Amino acid sequence: MCRFLAYSGEPVFLDTLLIEPASSLVSQSFAAREAKTVVNGDGCGLGWYGARPEPGCYRGTLPAWSDANLASLCHQVSAPMFLAHVRSATSGEVSVANCHPFAAGRHLFMHNGQIGGYDRVRRSIEAMIPDNLYARRRGNGDSEAIFLAALGQGLDAEPVAALARTLASCLHIMQASGIEQALRFTAVLADGQTLRAFRWASDERPPSLYWRRLQSGIAIASEPFGDTGDTWQTIPPGCVMTAGRDNMVFSDFLVARPA
Repeated sequence: MCRFLAYSGEPVFLDTLLIEPASSLVSQSFAAREAKTVVNGDGCGLGWYGARPEPGCYRGTLPAWSDANLASLCHQVSAPMFLAHVRSATSGEVSVANCHPFAAGRHLFMHNGQIGGYDRVRRSIEAMIPDNLYARRRGNGDSEAIFLAALGQGLDAEPVAALARTLASCLHIMQASGIEQALRFTAVLADGQTLRAFRWASDERPPSLYWRRLQSGIAIASEPFGDTGDTWQTIPPGCVMTAGRDNMVFSDFLVARPA
């Protein structure tokens, strides 16, 4: 499983959250504490919002701990909202195209989880992506396919409902193919104004997800980082957390299951 971090608040230099803290995301890339895979070395990426509506994005196949370009960017870039991800591949080869976050227009998306039995249903899942969006497909992993399919389901207007409809369709395809493995979906979607963090799984065992209020804003992470004693709260399973620059709302994330 992958590890990730998202932030919304006052502008901060990225390295103050991604590199400097104890148990930072970069250190989790080689020593994760709450993942089945301790090493997340199949690439890394970050996306951030600056003066323009569309986010900047950097992705590479080097492990985060050895990517000098990533460290340099984090040292120089200050942003009020950003996403960062270190990858442990469950589907899709190790390539830049399969690294997170994925970008389209003003949106950034990153995912930790899986579509169970993806190799068996890949063609059917990709068929959910509308023709006008399929040209955006660059990789061969399940996370990008979910994102593009959700864009076709109305992500711009109804982000939570669009993702719920997309996952419901994935479940239907999996059931029709006789797949018993779980669909797990812990993810963050951003648009420059709002972060939405999702924690859901078809087997009620979604990957870990936490949030914490910082002095400068709100952090969301796969596992806590920082000093011992820092207070982190768990985002409950079956929930979506919607966070702005200085507030947050929790609501149920309901995905229709096949009959």
